[in-house]
Amino acid sequence: MRKPVMAGNWKMYKTPVETTAFFEKFRPLVAGAAHCEIVICPPFTNLAAAVLAAQDTNIRVGAQNIAWAKEGAFTGEISGPMISATGATHVIIGHSERRQYFCETDETVLKRTQAALDSALSPIVCVGERLEEREGGRTEAVLTTQFQNGIAPLTDQQFARIVIAYEPVWAIGTGKTATPVMAADAHRVIRDLVRTKFGKSAGDAIRILYGGSVKPDNVKSLMAQPEIDGVLVGGASLDPAGFASIVNF
Repeated sequence: MRKPVMAGNWKMYKTPVETTAFFEKFRPLVAGAAHCEIVICPPFTNLAAAVLAAQDTNIRVGAQNIAWAKEGAFTGEISGPMISATGATHVIIGHSERRQYFCETDETVLKRTQAALDSALSPIVCVGERLEEREGGRTEAVLTTQFQNGIAPLTDQQFARIVIAYEPVWAIGTGKTATPVMAADAHRVIRDLVRTKFGKSAGDAIRILYGGSVKPDNVKSLMAQPEIDGVLVGGASLDPAGFASIVNF
């Protein structure tokens, strides 16, 4: 039985003070949520405040990106050891906004994933197609390329420590959501790729999250799909009550 992961990506929102206020409201609302893992990924500047606010709870904290180097002349980058030092345990890698706006490639996704694993962080590795790729019938081809170049080179031991998030780019921040059946179909493609490369048991065990305009009113229908093992939530994770209702689907 795969334990769901309910993850929130705050993107570039909230200050440390606002982070503390969020957790004060959120903590009691999910205190009994033993059915899933809860991860909140605030901006780098809020990691320490989030870790402190989540202390002695069932909530984990993650970063939204990671440098592929441990240290060096990489102005503006944040390394795995720096993230680990805050007490964070997870990191989102290859989010579509990183790919779209900041030149992220499948190759850099792989390097960042390996860097996260080297720092004992749990990577949430994102894949997904753009609207023109979906409309052109190329969803499977795009997912295959992203998997082969960005995930498949991991060792079996490394792969066992990651989570994959399927997030169709056309559904990120647009209000459009893949139907539960569409999402499940894409998840099956990814799971089949895993089985082919890493074996049946790895394919059965890998948790694949759905991300793309997830809200309290659609999470139940998404989570009803056996192929969907959790969600990566954007805007709806900024509200404590709203995100709690998603967690407690």
